[in-house]
Amino acid sequence: MNGKQIISGLAATITGILPAGAQTDKEAVKPNVIFILADDLGWTDLGCYGSSFYETPNIDRLAQEGVRFTNAYAACPVSSPTRASFQTGKYPARLHLTDYIPGGYAVASRKKIIDTSCPILPVGFVQNMPLSELTIAEALKAEDYQTAHIGKWNCSVDSLTYPQYQGYDINIAGCNKGGPGKGGYFSPYHNPYLSDGPEGEYLTDRLGDECIQIIRRFKDKPFFINLPFYQVHTPLLAKPEKVKHFEEKAQRMGLESLRAFEEKPEWKDKQPFQDATHIERVIQSNAIYAAMIASMDENIGKIINELKRLGLYENTIIIFTSDNGGLSTSEGSPTSNRPLRGGKGFTYEGGIREPLIVRMPGMRNAGILCDSIVISTDYYPTILEMTGSELHPEQHVDGISLLPLLENKKRTERDAVYWHYPHYSNQGGRPSGAIRMGNYKLLQFYDTGEVELYDLSIDLSEKKNLKDEKPEVTQELLKKLNDWRKSVDADMPVKNTKIYD
Repeated sequence: MNGKQIISGLAATITGILPAGAQTDKEAVKPNVIFILADDLGWTDLGCYGSSFYETPNIDRLAQEGVRFTNAYAACPVSSPTRASFQTGKYPARLHLTDYIPGGYAVASRKKIIDTSCPILPVGFVQNMPLSELTIAEALKAEDYQTAHIGKWNCSVDSLTYPQYQGYDINIAGCNKGGPGKGGYFSPYHNPYLSDGPEGEYLTDRLGDECIQIIRRFKDKPFFINLPFYQVHTPLLAKPEKVKHFEEKAQRMGLESLRAFEEKPEWKDKQPFQDATHIERVIQSNAIYAAMIASMDENIGKIINELKRLGLYENTIIIFTSDNGGLSTSEGSPTSNRPLRGGKGFTYEGGIREPLIVRMPGMRNAGILCDSIVISTDYYPTILEMTGSELHPEQHVDGISLLPLLENKKRTERDAVYWHYPHYSNQGGRPSGAIRMGNYKLLQFYDTGEVELYDLSIDLSEKKNLKDEKPEVTQELLKKLNDWRKSVDADMPVKNTKIYD
């Protein structure tokens, strides 16, 4: 069954439950789409993914009504490249947009450290997602969808490449800001695309309210809403009453008596430079971070309730995921990704493996787990196929539709998925490339040439390097990774002549 057949099959069912004036296309009711992207949320940061400290009842309920993926990945261990990969359906390496915008090398203090301490120099990269790309919003607008962006953009620095110029009819809060900015999470926001609210208004609540207003405005025609929350990016700021709740919960669970950090994680010895702030959290116990997650979950519940009130919920696709792994090794290290290794800024699993929940109308396999390997380039063709829209394979060249998996059918698996991150991350990660093929994952570090091979089916924490035990697998994956880099014209870092010559 393809997307158009799904839409036709749903039309009769939906017409009977919609209130007067709601979406009632005579031929077929195209489903609405809300794509929710959390910022820096780790793989285990949800109740339905195993957290016993964080509370996410609304997202957990969404997982019960949809499909929960256990091998979903971001296309990059930091924000901007992953966001661009969703918008375009292309790997960041192909776009030459490989670091967060403007990038760590743009910070004078970090540039000095890299220039004087590191064996290679990170590459330059595209700072504006090109207008020449046909974005997912532009593809859906061509199908007569109403489109809106609400929240973080961070795909460009030039205001002429912001969401309103990339296919979105409405842009709320989307600009070059990588975090909530000077105002933090409380008004005033100092955001040129978001008016200030009453003193003390919480940003996440405001974005939830803005989404509800857009849904009310769009209710009579199919719509696509891109909702990338700024949550849970630093600074760590939450509503006091929620923080108090989690402080008391941490005490009841005895978390305050446990060792929260591993002062010298194994990856730190391999860094070309040392940073005292790079300590890894090993338990989830930060009350402010937990309160921030709770506010995001609360607003997702608020949006779902409004869809139900308007009779739109049964005709709305909802996708929830994150842009990179949880921040576990720096900047306060607010969360733990254990059993995964590393976090944001690393090509280890903790930096790239993400929660992913997809709920669509008429699902017969609600509540199932899917262990197929998927990546953020897949969402573009998936949304097009789920809405019965025209595919653009020349655009979403690196994505594969997940629709067969959502229908509990076998899908032709891609050969492998790839990562290219030729930068030193703020969080302690090193320039590297990676490939996952089946259960095997290989990493190649660009500063030393070091190679690591892991069997994720038995070693999710990436502790036992198999490169010497399995030389054939190592060479096969290394060749495939190198061939892929050539095929996408990946930019490679160069030797740092400032310290060698």
